[in-house]
Amino acid sequence: MWNKILQWNTLRNQILFGFVAVMMVVLLSVGVVTFSSVSNLLKDKAEKQMRQTAVQANGRLEALLNQIETLTTQAVNDSYLQQLLLSIANGNPESFNQRQALLQLANNIQAYSHGVSSVELFTSDFRRLFPLDEQRLTDRLEREWIDVADREKGRLVWIGIDPKDPDSVLAIRRINLVDRWFNNGGYLLVRLNPSYFNLQSPLASSADHPEMMLLVDRDSNPILTGDGHAYHLDELLHAESQTVTLGEQQYVVVRQASERTGWTLMILYPVSAITDGITVLRSAVLASGGLGMLLSFILTFLLSTMITRPILRLMRAMRNTRQGVLTPNPHPSFTAELNDLNTTYNQMVDHMNGLIKQVYEEEVLRSRSEMQALQAQINPHFLYNTLEALYWSLQVRDQEELAELVIAMSELFRYVISRPGKEEEWVALGKELEHIERYLRIMSVRFGKRLSWSIHAPDEYRMIGIPKLLIQPLVENAILHGVEGKMGGGTIEIRIEPVTEEGAGNCLRVRVRDNGPGMTPEKLQALQACLEHKSAAESAKGTGMGITNVHRRVQLSYPSLAEQASGLRIESRAGEGTMVSFHIAVTEEDTYAGDRKNDSNRG
Repeated sequence: MWNKILQWNTLRNQILFGFVAVMMVVLLSVGVVTFSSVSNLLKDKAEKQMRQTAVQANGRLEALLNQIETLTTQAVNDSYLQQLLLSIANGNPESFNQRQALLQLANNIQAYSHGVSSVELFTSDFRRLFPLDEQRLTDRLEREWIDVADREKGRLVWIGIDPKDPDSVLAIRRINLVDRWFNNGGYLLVRLNPSYFNLQSPLASSADHPEMMLLVDRDSNPILTGDGHAYHLDELLHAESQTVTLGEQQYVVVRQASERTGWTLMILYPVSAITDGITVLRSAVLASGGLGMLLSFILTFLLSTMITRPILRLMRAMRNTRQGVLTPNPHPSFTAELNDLNTTYNQMVDHMNGLIKQVYEEEVLRSRSEMQALQAQINPHFLYNTLEALYWSLQVRDQEELAELVIAMSELFRYVISRPGKEEEWVALGKELEHIERYLRIMSVRFGKRLSWSIHAPDEYRMIGIPKLLIQPLVENAILHGVEGKMGGGTIEIRIEPVTEEGAGNCLRVRVRDNGPGMTPEKLQALQACLEHKSAAESAKGTGMGITNVHRRVQLSYPSLAEQASGLRIESRAGEGTMVSFHIAVTEEDTYAGDRKNDSNRG
């Protein structure tokens, strides 16, 4: 997944998507700002219109309420009604004719207001005078409304929807007796049609006035629902948002409560009517944005192609480099800067090819000289230690054993002292192990039973070529610093095995282990620092010449190994012994065949 992402992360795509992203941000910002500004203007206009509508509707509502207030005021101050209620308050019962005469008063109220559907009159003890039945006021209303009418002392109290008849609106007022110190003489109950409170002009068209008006009483009962549909009025009254949803349409709602009646007037304005003018603007913004994006993509694509195509040609020329020889780019560019870059690169290629050839030849000479110098350091050092072993053996061996030892040492010296030439610098791994076996036998003359060893190397690896005397100095070092410095018997183990770690390639690991006294962490750290920072020539002046020499030879002989696998790796603990290991690379050409030729020449 990550590789696929990296394949798309090219300069051309970066330029393309960068310009397109910038254009998207610009067009999006302009579109959002324009759309938001126009939307706010339209919403402000709609809000002003709704406020004007609310003011007009509230004025019409006040006019309707004042009309009923005026009619009921005239009715309660009627002289006949005042005399009748005063007579009843004095304890005189009313007659049928007196009650029948109240019909004229009710007709007068209904005649002057088309919204009044009925008028009812009650005495102070809640008996009904008109119409002519025995229903009581407490049967018509809850007692709390009667108490409210008493507290208002003659002012009209708007109750709202009749609990007994949802299609009627009730209003009540107390009748004060003028001739009896304005004491309670009875009650006037007026029933009105809800259509009386239709606040919208019947001549107004729905296109000019798309708003809808709702009027509810203090108990959230609908008095006027605009289009006649039932709504969840509690949600509309107590909604925190200014925008509500009715059915499938959204509305902006304005609420206005009346202190006089306790009713709430709500004006709902469709959001679609507010944003109707934005549709054209939205289409224009989207069309212009899409066209701008298309043009930006095409122009950016052409521009990125003009910039990146010469660079890609130059990159292909660089990738065609084979065997250290740089390839020039023959394709010129029409862009002055890129053409200068291509010309400079071609000049650099010509110059670098000459330098590479020169440096390569010098490096080959230097490596061979350094290898020969390292080989020369190994031979005397090995000979000194072997002759010392011979010195010890002269003191304890008879002549026959001494003769065998001299023959073994002659084979040893024949292997070590080589003629100049590249084919003598590398030997088969099996030959190197045979040489180590002979060396260990000679060393056993000196150490006796104190020295034991084991060599583990599969037969399929014995024909692989390695530099001569690459393992023997490590064995020699293990004897001198491991076995010789240990009380009792010492063991040397040489093991050849394939490397199984992931990413190591086709390699073999060579391990030389001893069970000697080992090294302290400080001494091990100092030795590792010596391997990293000192050359073989410098270390020859002090200690550790064999270790440092092999470390450098491994690095020179196997330059293709990874940095973490190049050179020697040393592991040691005090009292537990030391292990030295290194990797050797194996290829198809590494199987050593020249050794057989050399053997035949000797014969």
